[in-house]
Amino acid sequence: MKYKIVTDASVDIDEEIVKKYDISILPIEVNFDGELFPEGLPHDEFYAKLKSTNIIPKTCQPNQFKFETALTPYCNKADWFVITVVISSNLAGTISQANNAVEALKMKNVYICDSQLTTFAQGALITALLKYIDDGDRTPEEVINEVERLKGKIKLYAAIDDLKFLKHGGRINAAQAVIGTVLGVKPIVTIENGKVANCAKKRGEQVNLFMLEKAQERDKNYPIYFGYTDDKSKAQKFVEKYADKLKVDPNNVEYHGIGCVVGTHVGPGVYGIVYFEK
Repeated sequence: MKYKIVTDASVDIDEEIVKKYDISILPIEVNFDGELFPEGLPHDEFYAKLKSTNIIPKTCQPNQFKFETALTPYCNKADWFVITVVISSNLAGTISQANNAVEALKMKNVYICDSQLTTFAQGALITALLKYIDDGDRTPEEVINEVERLKGKIKLYAAIDDLKFLKHGGRINAAQAVIGTVLGVKPIVTIENGKVANCAKKRGEQVNLFMLEKAQERDKNYPIYFGYTDDKSKAQKFVEKYADKLKVDPNNVEYHGIGCVVGTHVGPGVYGIVYFEK
């Protein structure tokens, strides 16, 4: 059995993995106050525009037609099975578009996974699933069971730098944003039950120590991933300072830029970790 992965552009994943496994990533439109980018924007270009315009953009999920286009070449082919991994249904309605496409095509050889994740956590899920598929002759049932098992093990923690993006998205109120900015308090967010949740508020080095403590819970059979929006050096400094305690080689870790889809909602200056818990 051959497996095809289809996902949406909320994912952040190693480009080499995308090429090796021919992963189909459906684009998500970015809207800068009427200036539309149907395919999104490259990482550096997006954050430069975000900072220069001071506009908080909007995104638009892939529609049913995009899913139909991606799925049609594999529809009901006996030697193919498609795993469609989408952003958490509690963050976007993408899964409905995927389901509608499958229904319209009357496609049977497909499984739609509500990842309950996004960004490089979603990428970590896909990467781990592909390794599992490579390690043996897997049946569709085994692959489905594994993707569901894996998604329940993934943890994400990220420190937010510019609170106006969380305020704009309704994650914190205006008063909290002002107080946090003045006091230099950074909320740390996680994903719980597929939703973004504020799990802590820390200042200065306490941010790193919080994430370091969380990283001790990880299953070392899986990689730990480090993500960032516009400033990779924040993640790098964290890794370099705590490499021993993180039990990683600072010269051999995976950094993932958080792209325009999630960057729209968290803004610049963000960095964080993704790992699989024990």
